[in-house]
Amino acid sequence: MNNFIPGLKLSEIFFQRAVQPIMKETFPHLEYSAARLDYGSDVLGFDTPMSMDHGWGPKLTLYLSENQYNMYREQLDAYFANHLPFEILGFSTNFGEPLSDGGVMDYQDSYPIHHMITITTPEKWFSEYLGVDITQPLSPKMWLTIPQQRLASLRAGSIFYDGLGILGEIRTRFDWYPRDIWRYLLANQWKRIDQDEPFIGRTGSVGDELGSKLVAARLVQDLMRVGFLIEKAFTPYRKWFGSAFRQLSISDKVLPVFNDILACNDWCDREKHLNQAFILFAKAHNKLGITPEIKPQISNFHNRPFLVPHSGRFADALLSQINDPEVKTLPPYFGSIDQFCDNTDILENVDQTRKFITLYE
Repeated sequence: MNNFIPGLKLSEIFFQRAVQPIMKETFPHLEYSAARLDYGSDVLGFDTPMSMDHGWGPKLTLYLSENQYNMYREQLDAYFANHLPFEILGFSTNFGEPLSDGGVMDYQDSYPIHHMITITTPEKWFSEYLGVDITQPLSPKMWLTIPQQRLASLRAGSIFYDGLGILGEIRTRFDWYPRDIWRYLLANQWKRIDQDEPFIGRTGSVGDELGSKLVAARLVQDLMRVGFLIEKAFTPYRKWFGSAFRQLSISDKVLPVFNDILACNDWCDREKHLNQAFILFAKAHNKLGITPEIKPQISNFHNRPFLVPHSGRFADALLSQINDPEVKTLPPYFGSIDQFCDNTDILENVDQTRKFITLYE
């Protein structure tokens, strides 16, 4: 096996050197699109040589029209299994069992091979991956129950060829949230912070430094999510959460402060550093110009000796700027599925996430 190259690039080369020639020479009458938009660290651009141990390799999705899918899916699948080259740049195109976690490259020099070309339609793929019907408008409730990890992969992946002429246009629809859903998400992210911000001091004041550290870590994570929303970047799942945050423009300023927060062994110092971070995010919010300016200031939590930024001010200001009648009827301070659920088995199953639509009724 050759040295590591980014998996998304490998899949593009696989398409150009192996799949596209077959489609041109053997199936020239078929209209299709080809892309890598779904699962995998390689799609997000975070893969490393370690990623090659599973779920990594030359793979892609081939999209057909509904009519041609029914007529040619099995024929295409069989042809690929018996005519693809055994390797691309030294990487096997055959994947061995088990396939439950994306499969493992397993070199084979006889046919048929088990390739990783998924043959589908745009309608079927978006229904299975995002849980949406691309022929219908997307309601606010549906937007809020799509896990951001799925949207992050869709945006980060590559379309290698769009012969159908619709795949790129469909992906553009999901490039970012509509105006008022974005404000709703930001409001609820600030509200999460508002609910916890005095507890670093309250726990620390009774000698619970461990509890104070846990609250601080949660607030750091919530502030990072504010950063993603401010910069209109979808949040990936936990493994790449910090790596993706480092790509945001705000990270250079706030990461040193976050490190100070998490390294503190005294709640008073922890509170001081956290408030430095609050000020930086408040200023970033004001630069958006999507609410009247909110003064970045720190003051006591009621009459208690804990200093907080009163993040509810940002939440209320954002909610007041929402105009869409459907978004206005959403429960205030509820948010999206990523803001109230962190169960991996739910977030990785769009059939489950769709059930949460009823919570908004």
